[in-house]
Amino acid sequence: MRKILETISLVALIALAFLTRSALRGPHRLPDKIPTHFDMTGHANGWDSPASLLLLPIVALGIYLLITVLSRFPALFNFPVEVTDQNRARLQALAWNMIAWIKAEMLCLFAWIQWMTIQAARMPDGGFSPASGFMVGTFGLVALLLFTIAWFIVAMLRAKQAQPLA
Repeated sequence: MRKILETISLVALIALAFLTRSALRGPHRLPDKIPTHFDMTGHANGWDSPASLLLLPIVALGIYLLITVLSRFPALFNFPVEVTDQNRARLQALAWNMIAWIKAEMLCLFAWIQWMTIQAARMPDGGFSPASGFMVGTFGLVALLLFTIAWFIVAMLRAKQAQPLA
């Protein structure tokens, strides 16, 4: 499963880079000022130059590389339970899976935000209607990320009490 999640992460990172390049260099150029922040109703309340779109792919690449490198050192992980010889393998497996899920979900969230920001920049008023799905999609992806973290923490708490197989 981790290989599938790694592939999803990489595809989301590539999609983010492609979206950004297409918006900045493609045939359908963006206006001189684009919306960069939205209120809860989907109306733009922050504006910047199209070059600001470069920030999200740079941050996403940094997070991708950082998480990928840190996942190679399980001794650095901070677990919500005491690690013993009996539960170490199970806790590390859960942590690796959690990291893979979080990385994939975060990169998909970044690609979604970039895509929706570009769509808003191409709209005359630079905002979204409440029915556009921007807020629902964004909050849905954030909720999924928080649910994933909670699920794995509960799984780790349960792994603490798991008895070793005889």
